[in-house]
Amino acid sequence: MSDSTQKLRLGALIALVVGSMVGGGIFSLPQNIAASASAGATLIGWLITGVGMLTLAFVFQTLANRKPELDGGVYAYAKAGFGDYMGFSSAWGYWISAWIGNVSYMVLLFSTLGYFFPVFGEGNTMPAVIGASVLLWLLHFLVLRGIKEAAFINTVTTIAKMLPLALFIVIAAIAFKMDVFTADFWGRGNSELGSVMDQVRNMMLVTVWVFIGIEGASIFSARAEKRSDVGKATVIGFVGVLLLLVLVNVLSQGIMAQAELAGLKNPSMAGVLEQVVGPWGAQLISIGLIVSLAGALLSWTLLCAEILFASARDHTMPEFLRRENANQVPANALWLSNGLIQLFLIITLFNASTYLSLLYLATSMILVPYFWSSAYAVLLAVRGETYENAGGERNKDLLIAAISTLYAVWLVYAAGVQYLLLSALLYAPGAILFAKAKHELGQPIFTGVEKLILVAVLIGAAIAAYGLYDGFLSL
Repeated sequence: MSDSTQKLRLGALIALVVGSMVGGGIFSLPQNIAASASAGATLIGWLITGVGMLTLAFVFQTLANRKPELDGGVYAYAKAGFGDYMGFSSAWGYWISAWIGNVSYMVLLFSTLGYFFPVFGEGNTMPAVIGASVLLWLLHFLVLRGIKEAAFINTVTTIAKMLPLALFIVIAAIAFKMDVFTADFWGRGNSELGSVMDQVRNMMLVTVWVFIGIEGASIFSARAEKRSDVGKATVIGFVGVLLLLVLVNVLSQGIMAQAELAGLKNPSMAGVLEQVVGPWGAQLISIGLIVSLAGALLSWTLLCAEILFASARDHTMPEFLRRENANQVPANALWLSNGLIQLFLIITLFNASTYLSLLYLATSMILVPYFWSSAYAVLLAVRGETYENAGGERNKDLLIAAISTLYAVWLVYAAGVQYLLLSALLYAPGAILFAKAKHELGQPIFTGVEKLILVAVLIGAAIAAYGLYDGFLSL
């Protein structure tokens, strides 16, 4: 860890943030949003998301600067503010979100390849799963060669995938028609969309999904060449990606009507560009998505291993997960993560899990880590910790953190009961690893409050398991 040759500079950290956020989500954004919301509701949704995610970006920037001793980002903040089990749960939830996200990327990648090779179908056929498995293990052994080398490749792919996105925005801006954008602006002609508030709520998980990765630099804070670069990379990456996402979404709604966009096959950007310039537009976007997903898969492979390694290093996770190979790569954490990705890829054969269903599940898992990070920032400001003789900054940071926390609560509401229960089902098994880590330290496993939290999680998990069996819940 002290080897400067493995340290990451500002450019690499920004690329990790952007590369993590700009994966497959943006290429499917026109259809994913149109399936839930009209143009008017979309603008409201982006306003809420923009403010909420900007405050979250500022929270990560503030915490990186004020608590430089806390490496690992989301889990470390939860642990410092609310105890070991909350810290563990944040690390566990973030990790599950990361590798389920990789499964969804694999499905979308081979679904896109299905445009050129029909044998891959919707990305969940036998040939698609075999292809995804080969790619998974190629990435695995690439990362085992070194974090910095993998981060360099991620930087190259991040730059490469910006080109088709920039071209799409230019062409879509030229083809944009205001009368198409304003037709049925509030979706009253489509009763299935529901009220404007329902539309806004239903699009929330999609908008959060495309921003997951905003915390990428903070996860790698221990590997940053300069600690101050962590906060800079977070905010710079967020602002750039927000602009990109809003332009892609809004411009698409000025080219095709809501119902047409909702009926597109993903990656729906391909269908939008094909509407304007013909078949070559769909081919260009499909190729761009393949490059983008390759980079995003690499970013998230790094993040999956790093969150386990960082949390194992301070004994939140069991000791075996902090072992590194000769290239300073957390090999055991990488094997565990990719082993579970492989298992879920096989499950998609029998469950026929789609990109969108996996997206919602991955997003719901990350809401808890985001909430505790924001709540910790509130706690620091309320206590005045690190704010000695800085009253003005304290009040400003308290306001930002409070908005970010309220946004996280809103997201839990927007996710709905189904994904809250499914999240509990995935959180529950983590107690086994938490108990193992505590046993290694010779400490009591749960405090009184933590026991109550565990009971609530187990009850939710039991309801979810029964719901999956009985059919009133589904992935």
